[in-house]
Amino acid sequence: MRLLKAGLAFNRLNPVNVKVKQVLMNICRPCSSGIVPNERIRNIGISAHIDSGKTTLTERVLYYTGRIAEMHEVKGKDGVGAVMDSMELERQRGITIQSAATYTMWNQHNINIIDTPGHVDFTIEVERALRVLDGAVLVLCAVGGVQCQTMTVNRQMKRYNVPFLTFINKLDRMGANPYRALKQLRTKLNHNAAFVNIPIGLEGDLRGIIDLIEERSIFFEGPCGQSIRFDEIPVEMRAEAAERRQELVECVANADETLGELFLEERVPTVGDLKAAVRRATIQRSFSPVLVGSALKNKGVQPLLNAVLDYLPNPSEVNNYAILNEEESGNRNKILMDSTRDDTKPFVGLAFKLEAGRFGQLTYVRVYQGCLKKSEYIYNTRTTKKVRVQRLVRLHADQMEDVEEVYAGDICALFGIDCASGDTFTDRTSANLSLESIHIPEPVISMAIKPVNKNDMDKFSKGINRFTREDPTFRVHFDTESKETIISGMGELHLEIYSQRMEREYNCQCVMGKPKVAFRETVTSPVP
Repeated sequence: MRLLKAGLAFNRLNPVNVKVKQVLMNICRPCSSGIVPNERIRNIGISAHIDSGKTTLTERVLYYTGRIAEMHEVKGKDGVGAVMDSMELERQRGITIQSAATYTMWNQHNINIIDTPGHVDFTIEVERALRVLDGAVLVLCAVGGVQCQTMTVNRQMKRYNVPFLTFINKLDRMGANPYRALKQLRTKLNHNAAFVNIPIGLEGDLRGIIDLIEERSIFFEGPCGQSIRFDEIPVEMRAEAAERRQELVECVANADETLGELFLEERVPTVGDLKAAVRRATIQRSFSPVLVGSALKNKGVQPLLNAVLDYLPNPSEVNNYAILNEEESGNRNKILMDSTRDDTKPFVGLAFKLEAGRFGQLTYVRVYQGCLKKSEYIYNTRTTKKVRVQRLVRLHADQMEDVEEVYAGDICALFGIDCASGDTFTDRTSANLSLESIHIPEPVISMAIKPVNKNDMDKFSKGINRFTREDPTFRVHFDTESKETIISGMGELHLEIYSQRMEREYNCQCVMGKPKVAFRETVTSPVP
């Protein structure tokens, strides 16, 4: 109901058409049981190399699902910028610095989305997002294909065993070649991948896509591509479509036993058989469906949303384990988390990201088991401290919606909780549980930093303390010999961003430079 009021208030400020209002009504309509079942929940992240179009794709997803009333471009040419780039620095530079969470509805399914940065300097944002997500969308540029950061993201997905779809974006660009991108996906990343749809035309001639499973062409009409028209496959592309569909069946048959038996018996699989096999193989990470499109030109986004529902797992299809530390015997046993969305099991959640907001520290939490309600007391298993949940919210970029309770499979945020990134929260009955922590890479570069004005030392200290709590890859130490504050991070851009944030958010201008080396004179005794 709160979301409905927020949506109507938003509509008064920004008049939208009746269709968007109706979608807002659908978002707010609860299911008959009052709790959305696991089968209708997807937790996904959108990850890729820099400038592959992640934030633009997320903007289109939010528009087509009715979450936002109008689309804006990443660099904010109209002075607005993309919804998920809520930080002023992000809109100015046209890059994503902090991962942003949102949620939306598509075909009566609740989709929680985390849009992650592509730059290697902010790799911790991708790392902790993939740690708590059930599935992901790997975005490739049709021109660049598999690039260096794509390989890093691929390693992170493998580390946390995250199933993923591949979306080859930017088919409208000069030099776009989705077939080369697919080849690189197979050779460079060693994935069993095949097209689920192929483009009709490329570059400036991109008209639509062909769905190889349903065997039909899809065209995106209207000023924003919101009207979908289905048609027969163009005559000149029928041979290629049949060949690519056969290739898809062969790749999935190699990964799925049921479809493999049909293939060996030389029986033609039905649409239902093929979809079920693709889903099973994708969840097992033995196959990756490849979709194509152009987010900027509003083509191919709706089929990608359908593929997220069809092929990526819901929270009950992913096994998440907690470690039970038995103090007496010293044993560490793994316990499978129960994803049932009710309060019969003890609550277990992981704090995967911290952010200092206007109302104090904002702690992002993924709920793995049980139910968390507002005003309840929970326990931090690392510090063994009891804390009260004063405010419970769901996030839409930098906007918040208060909720009374969240269940297993939900991603939410808490206010006023003193904790560190990677802490496990439970209730009293499971106080010795701890969830697998997040892999934190070591810093690779160090620089000296100091405030321009010596009177700003208090602001400087506050900013440094906040940034080190938020970002585990940002380290600070004071060198007693050179009398300098040394900051370490994942790259020059990483440290430069924090210096600029210090000036913007704390009004403390800083100067950075190379760390000094403290020379020590040694006295040697003369040789006799």
